[in-house]
Amino acid sequence: MGKICIFTGHREIPADTQPLRDALLRHITSLYADGCTDFLCGGAKGFDLLAAEALLELRPILPDVRLILILPCLNQERAYAPADKIRYRQILDQADLVRYTAHTYYKGCMLTRDRVMAEAADVCLCYLTRSTGGTAYTVRQCARRDVPICNLAEELE
Repeated sequence: MGKICIFTGHREIPADTQPLRDALLRHITSLYADGCTDFLCGGAKGFDLLAAEALLELRPILPDVRLILILPCLNQERAYAPADKIRYRQILDQADLVRYTAHTYYKGCMLTRDRVMAEAADVCLCYLTRSTGGTAYTVRQCARRDVPICNLAEELE
């Protein structure tokens, strides 16, 4: 097994996703060259879905790369917009492994998912623009473990 990279980012991302997508493609390719083969994603709309799609796009040239979904509960996508539900289900179908940290939703299940991902991380690829919320929590957990963090929001400023 190679190194593990986690994706974490905000649900709200720029409307023009192309620069962020391009940065994801570059960084995923570079991380793969550095030994990252397993990429963990929490499946939230916004950055998570975009990151998973970028990874799946690279599969033809990175054949042993694995997408592992660490999801907070069944039916996470229940409140997603119809287009995001379709994207989510397509990603779910193409994932190499899907793990749920809880069967049903409970207050705090998202943070449990975030903690599980942070504890597994060898590197964190994120889109962080504010110091509150689940993404900030996940990045802080990674920082406490001295996990290298690459914040694409800073790169795209």
